[in-house]
Amino acid sequence: MMNRRRFCLGLTGLLSATVMPFAACAADKQPIKAYIIHGYGATVHDHWFPWLHHKLESAGIKSVLADLPDSLHPDFENWQSALAKQIGMPDENSVFIAHSLGTISLLHYLSRLRPQKVGGIILAAGFGQRIPGLSEINGFNLDAYIDHIKIDFAAVRATTRQIYCIISDNDPIVPPKSSERLAHQLHAHVYRVANAGHFLASDGFTELPVVWQAVEKCLIERHNGEKNV
Repeated sequence: MMNRRRFCLGLTGLLSATVMPFAACAADKQPIKAYIIHGYGATVHDHWFPWLHHKLESAGIKSVLADLPDSLHPDFENWQSALAKQIGMPDENSVFIAHSLGTISLLHYLSRLRPQKVGGIILAAGFGQRIPGLSEINGFNLDAYIDHIKIDFAAVRATTRQIYCIISDNDPIVPPKSSERLAHQLHAHVYRVANAGHFLASDGFTELPVVWQAVEKCLIERHNGEKNV
């Protein structure tokens, strides 16, 4: 009978069909935990977040829908405090999926904590500085929020080789050039999606398969790292 380790090492090619074996293969290690971080005006129940949560949980991956308070009037300190309570100190088993204002908030959090390793970072409609032509949204002073942000790009890059930026070519909120700049600063792998708007439910996105593809890439890398130990 094939032992469990040999079975696990032969599963890389099957990851696109199911990631459940990868969650099981690391039973002697800490389990993978994925954090889904929403943006401005959203809740954990919006857009493609519940779909991704279900996909992760069905694959045997613990999924945390990070609930950030008063998302129509985000307070920088309150959001950072909420991330601290729900994430704590990340490690190599932590995978992050963030959207829009959640991306820059996450990057500040990781820059401040400076974890040694994380399992992966996936950013949809991400940005790392003020957004040209969008200083406020519905009375919310976006520039003032962003001015609190301090990102150590080198420190974030050092935590993982698995950084993915998902960019829509017609995003009306975060210009593609802003997301491209962030991807360059992070040395990220880029997924470009045509006519995807801001990846909102109103743009037709209650599912976002490209995010799942990036999650799979993170798990493959984690698996290959264990194999080479």
